[in-house]
Amino acid sequence: MNHPALSTIMDLARPRAEGVEIYYLRTQSQPVQFENNRLKSLTTKSVEGVAVRVIRDGRLGFAASTDLTRLEDLVSAALETATIGDPAEITFAPAQALTDTRPPVTLPTTEVLVAIGKELVERMREYNPEILVDVGFNPGFGEVQILTDTGAYAHYQRQSLSASLGGNWVRGEDFLQIYSYEVTAGHDPDYEQLLHDVIQKYTWAETTTTVTGGALPVLFTPRAVASVLAGLFESLLSGQAVVQQATPLAQKVGQRVFDPQITLTEDPTLGVSARGFDDECTPTQPQTLIDQGVVRGFYWDKTWAQRAGCASTGNGYRGGLSRPGAELVNLCLAPGHTPYADLVAQMSDGIIVEQVLGAGQSNQLAGEFSVNLDLGYRVVNGEIVGRVKNTMVAGSVFEAPIQALSQERQWVGGGVLTPAILFNSLGVATRS
Repeated sequence: MNHPALSTIMDLARPRAEGVEIYYLRTQSQPVQFENNRLKSLTTKSVEGVAVRVIRDGRLGFAASTDLTRLEDLVSAALETATIGDPAEITFAPAQALTDTRPPVTLPTTEVLVAIGKELVERMREYNPEILVDVGFNPGFGEVQILTDTGAYAHYQRQSLSASLGGNWVRGEDFLQIYSYEVTAGHDPDYEQLLHDVIQKYTWAETTTTVTGGALPVLFTPRAVASVLAGLFESLLSGQAVVQQATPLAQKVGQRVFDPQITLTEDPTLGVSARGFDDECTPTQPQTLIDQGVVRGFYWDKTWAQRAGCASTGNGYRGGLSRPGAELVNLCLAPGHTPYADLVAQMSDGIIVEQVLGAGQSNQLAGEFSVNLDLGYRVVNGEIVGRVKNTMVAGSVFEAPIQALSQERQWVGGGVLTPAILFNSLGVATRS
């Protein structure tokens, strides 16, 4: 059943506008946070609000509010912004009924999560009592309802649980922070795997080594691929970038631009972030963006698709109660044929990139990246020999030669499914 506010807003706005779209959002979470070995906070966070887009006198107006007691003021604000708004290039979703709700699941109680957190802290400290352990849980609920004056109604509802485990190890002036995390829906995270991942990374990092700069083989783990490369692909393949002539791929459809081992798809039917429709009430669809290095297409929301003279691909999403914009859901990179362990074994002298600092100095629309390593390892004769510090890696997704992709893939953050990538050589710089 639609929220009463939607009907009220529609009754207020429809007589005064040529088009009305109402977006209702409700989220709730109960984070549990351990910091420096101790339970730090138990909180409840909730958001409920409405965003309204109207078309009035051929122009687009927008307003949003979390105060559902002043709906008339909300509608008036949306109508007023239309007087100075952009020309309305879009039409709101046509009559249709879309439902994307999963059966409710029983998320762990706060008490259970606190007990799991305490156990993870103790087991990390059994490995190394000098590590200050951080653990975080975020069980959450999200609901979206969309209503248009043309008769469209959509309802989305999800529950999820994220878990993170990490630590800070201070050795003199050496500060080492390592973490791992998982996002799930309908089942518990694999806490044993989280613990194993973090301890393994710390074990590899117990020894600090050096690496000579220059052109070296570089292995990006799935987490590094998601951190460094996923954003590049999203920028290059955005319909907005095409219309603004900001992407070099705009005239490259049908041409092989990337390494033939790169096949990139979006599959909104998979995983935690699966969506049956976007935040403009457009049905989503799996789509191939790059096929064996060949550019096949771009992703679009309504606004930029209209400006390009094409149809939305169901990629209009909002950050909270903001206006919708073009975004990807479930960026999926096809796997290779080589086990991850064999990729490491193939390296005679190179480095593994696991964590990077921030977003680096990436020139996304040129396909270039330059990142400082937060956590990286040196490999000699197929063996990890220690952690490297003060190291930067740079390259281009257009030019960097790829040796192989791992046959295993990993979900990163619930929205990127990717293998590891072994580059034949990237630029590596170090400083003392």
